[in-house]
Amino acid sequence: MDAAQKAVHLFENGLNCSQAILTAFGEPHGIDSESAKKLGRPWGGGVGRMGRICGAVTGAIMVLGLAQSGRQDEGEARNDICLTVQELVRRFEQRHGTSVCKDLLGADFSTEEGLRKIKEEMLVKKLCPKFVEDAGGILAELVV
Repeated sequence: MDAAQKAVHLFENGLNCSQAILTAFGEPHGIDSESAKKLGRPWGGGVGRMGRICGAVTGAIMVLGLAQSGRQDEGEARNDICLTVQELVRRFEQRHGTSVCKDLLGADFSTEEGLRKIKEEMLVKKLCPKFVEDAGGILAELVV
């Protein structure tokens, strides 16, 4: 099982999308699983269930920051990480049309109506494993 598959497994077994990516990919970059779960907790549902940027994408972005840390001076590091983040988001959006949670799900966690639709249609269970898998796969390509 590769790290992207591990992230999907973790997601399907109770972690949110961001936690799953951080936990599956974080350890080689100095973050233990408990810290990954804590750091990833607020990012699920598009940042605190507000439907903004996908939590799997934010988890991948945090791992990129860990993976690229300490390689050069701060100015170069900041430039490099921004370029890598842009590439991650570009690839994710190329596959899914957007990186915005509420658009990916077709419903908004932050509204009563949207939350009801998400629950009734089990949208997180149906759709999000693919987003976790793809964010993880793209991340794996970028941190090689």
